[in-house]
Amino acid sequence: MNGNSFLLDTNVVLYLLSGNKTITAILDGAQPYVSFITQLELIGYKGITPKDIKLVKSFLNECIIVDINEEIKEHTISIRQKHQLKLPDSIIAGTAHFWEIPLLTADKVFSKISSLNLALYEE
Repeated sequence: MNGNSFLLDTNVVLYLLSGNKTITAILDGAQPYVSFITQLELIGYKGITPKDIKLVKSFLNECIIVDINEEIKEHTISIRQKHQLKLPDSIIAGTAHFWEIPLLTADKVFSKISSLNLALYEE
């Protein structure tokens, strides 16, 4: 896997789309990966405007969208059993494990997964 790739958590995408310059700099030249969970969370957000849908879809077109497969399911189950994360967070962590790329997130709940290659963003 490319050393300059990140799996982006939903919160990081929201920061990025709102113009966060630190996230923009971190991702400069990187290949962004997004779990299908993040895709669903972004587009399925209650109250999202047509303008925001267009912005999100445009961003997602620049990403590699990762769907679930049997290996990701296995990682997800293991993570969920060990760490009692919510299912969407477990799937995102399982996806990062499967692809062996860092998960870029602002959500500290992922820090309890010591085996996860975590890039924790803190404002």
